[in-house]
Amino acid sequence: MTTSEATGRAAWGVNSEYGVLRDVLLGPADHFHWLPTSSISKATLQSGARFDHELALRQHAEMVSAYQDAGVRCHFLAPDPALPYQVYARDSSVMTPYGAVVTQMHQWWRRGEYAPVIRFYQQQGIPIWQMITAAAFEGGDFDVIEPGCVLIGYCGERTQEPAARQFASWVEAEGWEVRLQPIAEHYVHIDLMVCMLAPKLAAVCPDTTDDGVLAWMRDKKIEIVPVSYRDTMLLGCNVMALGNDRILSTAQSKDLNGKLRALGFTVYDPDVSMFTLGGGGVHCMAQPLRRDPV
Repeated sequence: MTTSEATGRAAWGVNSEYGVLRDVLLGPADHFHWLPTSSISKATLQSGARFDHELALRQHAEMVSAYQDAGVRCHFLAPDPALPYQVYARDSSVMTPYGAVVTQMHQWWRRGEYAPVIRFYQQQGIPIWQMITAAAFEGGDFDVIEPGCVLIGYCGERTQEPAARQFASWVEAEGWEVRLQPIAEHYVHIDLMVCMLAPKLAAVCPDTTDDGVLAWMRDKKIEIVPVSYRDTMLLGCNVMALGNDRILSTAQSKDLNGKLRALGFTVYDPDVSMFTLGGGGVHCMAQPLRRDPV
């Protein structure tokens, strides 16, 4: 009997980025500190900004509190002092309707993240559907646009094309439509610039998103809420849909937050600046484990 059967809940898995979020996997902030992982964190380190670990812990707790206030069950990876960037739980695995896919991190200081991820899924009785073997793949490059349709990015320096094609082949075999999209290394992952908010509604940075992707989304009748280049590079587009017109954003993303509230969304906006300066926003910090199907 699986954990979900024992508790009477629906099966683990997601088929969208915006169904009501019931369970989320978060990484610990215990050993987090800034590393030169991306153009964003490199700029932070070069600026002379000071990392404040106690502030990071308080901000992480504020984010967790926002999830709990929204009725989301929070699960946590076991902290490992060798894995300072495991707080960005989006990257080390990807949840699908068929179970989890364990990914393969590119940078050496993240490669060990597979271990606590596998242990977590095994201990929770959550099925592991596939494991990436072809090359590096990071979960921020798997972007479900709507049920049965996914956008997969790759830049070569984080997610690599052979692994992107490997993942694409698995979901295409299940009848999914897949758009593979090369992106510039500067932008790290596709979820920096495209995040779904609700059915047929997405936060998108038009300045960084390929014109072909914009046209593809418009052909699907997806309305775009634009985010500026400046805000995008501050992780302002990297938000987490909670379902039922609720969004987890950040305190710094004031323009998008205002637009979303004008559209009728409830917006949770914790301050997570210690983490956005390190290269990842709230979307990067969370792996949805269970959403209501849509």
